[in-house]
Amino acid sequence: MEKRAIFGGQTLPYLLLAPQLIVTVLFFYWPASQAVWQSFLIQDAFGTSTEFVWFENYQSLFANREYYNAMGTTALFSILVAGFSLSIALLLAVMADRQMRGAMSYRTLLIWPYAVAPAVAGVLWLFMFQPSLGMVSRGLRGMGVDWNPLLKGGHAMTLVVMAAVWKQISYNFLFFLAGLAAIPRSVIEAAAIDGARPWRRFWTIIFPLLSPTTFFLLVVNITYVFFETFGIIDAVTGGGPAKATETMVYKVFSDGRLGGDLGGSAAQSVVLLLIVIALTAIQFRYIERKVTY
Repeated sequence: MEKRAIFGGQTLPYLLLAPQLIVTVLFFYWPASQAVWQSFLIQDAFGTSTEFVWFENYQSLFANREYYNAMGTTALFSILVAGFSLSIALLLAVMADRQMRGAMSYRTLLIWPYAVAPAVAGVLWLFMFQPSLGMVSRGLRGMGVDWNPLLKGGHAMTLVVMAAVWKQISYNFLFFLAGLAAIPRSVIEAAAIDGARPWRRFWTIIFPLLSPTTFFLLVVNITYVFFETFGIIDAVTGGGPAKATETMVYKVFSDGRLGGDLGGSAAQSVVLLLIVIALTAIQFRYIERKVTY
């Protein structure tokens, strides 16, 4: 029987909700409202005068070709990171769900990267793939590969994608493993008795039952790629070379912090927030229909 808490008055429930509401207002709604207000302003280089310019920052933003390049880079980066991190995590979770020796150690090692900060993960991968000092890059040169992410945009994008995927695999792995553990073994065993091969059992039974977990992770991964990969890009490439790895969130930083264009940077952050909200709404509107609960 489900146990429910019964409060004698309305004061205690509001007091219990207050810390979360305060944190949400202070760290989300207040900064977001400031960004919206800032996007309608233009300040001089020293911040001594401010002018209200309505939508001029947005007009300048959408007339800038570099902003569309950043959108394209973000789309490519998002597809690669979300696709690879979800696919590899699912494969590893299926392997870890089997009965084998050392399964606990295998799972623990796969979870460790989740505790690494994005900037630290970026530095680790940069050490390995640094063109002149990196251990892996020396091996690549030994095989005849002219590896140089400092000069070649394709190599730089490959490096930040690998670092971002490695950082996110642990998070996805945990949820996929929990989802696999929740699937009744009797269903899979019944399919095996009926003659279904492992590949067919996976696509007709296991994967549909994992669809709620996959849908949740898809939403989380899109948010991760759009916002939380800033530290990796800043540590590995700084948006270069020639802005080949400059995503939308990194352009907000470079234009606002480095370029001093606070109004334009705020307009970019508002557009980025609207894009993420729209993508999340589209996923709930169209993809959730195919989820099997």
